[in-house]
Amino acid sequence: MTEYLDGAVIPTGFDVPVEPLRRAAHYTGEPGCIAEARHLASIFLDQLRTEWCATIGRQADGAVLLVVSELVTNADRHSQGPYILELEGTDASVTVTVYDSSGAVPRRFPRDPERVGRHGLEIVHALAEAVVVERVPVGKRVSAVVRLTEE
Repeated sequence: MTEYLDGAVIPTGFDVPVEPLRRAAHYTGEPGCIAEARHLASIFLDQLRTEWCATIGRQADGAVLLVVSELVTNADRHSQGPYILELEGTDASVTVTVYDSSGAVPRRFPRDPERVGRHGLEIVHALAEAVVVERVPVGKRVSAVVRLTEE
């Protein structure tokens, strides 16, 4: 909230929302879904900048978009049905969660620069503060928390 006193703008410290910003989208696996998911994440980051006054640098911006790409790509490739992307964020972090219909838990392969492909989960672990994989009644949920602030 901002108060105005004799023409002066006085920030009161209550400008940041209380609830995290949340968005979700359902994808069918049709061509273009991965690009649509990245676009949704980009709009979401802009909303965090506006609504949460989040300072999101290029590195954090790129990390969120790459995590979205990797998790949605994995769901697209390995599930036999639609998948859901959920984004939840504040001025400090963004949680990227993807639900899909495959019960198979993704494998994180050891680092191997000679290997072609299968680096997705390795990349997500490198960019995220935390990664959680859980089975749910209709498949699995993979969540990654990306910190927006420099430590």
